Amino acid sequence: MNSIHPTAIIQGDITIGTGNVIGPFAVVTGPLVLGNDNWIGAGTFIGSPPEVRSWQHPTETQDASSGNGIIIGSGNVIREGVQIHQGWRGTTRVGNDCFIMNQSYIAHDCNVGDSVTMASSVLLAGHVVLGEASNLGLGVKVHQHRYIGQTAMVGMGAVVTNDVLPCVIAYGVPAKMRDVNSVGMERRGYSGVEIAHVRHAIAEAADQEEIIRAFSTHMLKPGLLSSAISHWEERNGS
Repeated sequence: MNSIHPTAIIQGDITIGTGNVIGPFAVVTGPLVLGNDNWIGAGTFIGSPPEVRSWQHPTETQDASSGNGIIIGSGNVIREGVQIHQGWRGTTRVGNDCFIMNQSYIAHDCNVGDSVTMASSVLLAGHVVLGEASNLGLGVKVHQHRYIGQTAMVGMGAVVTNDVLPCVIAYGVPAKMRDVNSVGMERRGYSGVEIAHVRHAIAEAADQEEIIRAFSTHMLKPGLLSSAISHWEERNGS
């Protein structure tokens, strides 16, 4: 059973699970697959066409579906005024258990991992990937095709123009790695040894490449850090 406000507009090719709440004046347009137990706030727009100049926008309001699809998992909170656009070359994806605060924007072909937090007014350009449990502060802006690693934290107002390694804190304009995200790592169950390893790598390395090499010495050890680094290296073709 879903609870959909009578002023919400639900249109197009949509597959929807159960237990979802869709608030007043939300506009949800397929193609879309929506899982279970999501909370979607008032005035949210999910499924608008990709913002690509060459994209052929719909010519009839009755035929509003236009894009390569959105897949949203289960247990997400998507607050008021959030916009999630249709895929362009692929599919726009949001995982499970994400908390996406008001006025945030997820462009075409983005991939938002499980348990991600996006504070108010975070802006993701096209093809951005957010790793599991990453945390983006108020007003963060992320350049297209960038990757934020698992359990990384990006401070408010940052402008991300380069990829951000897993488990670090980055902030500034442009964003630079500053410290280990020890609080986030502890909350996710990383060991004290893993946290110390990241802290030492950041303190001792002269640049990001050295940090990556230092991280890689942990690759053969079991644990969450090894998994996070594996995802990083798969993404970056290392």
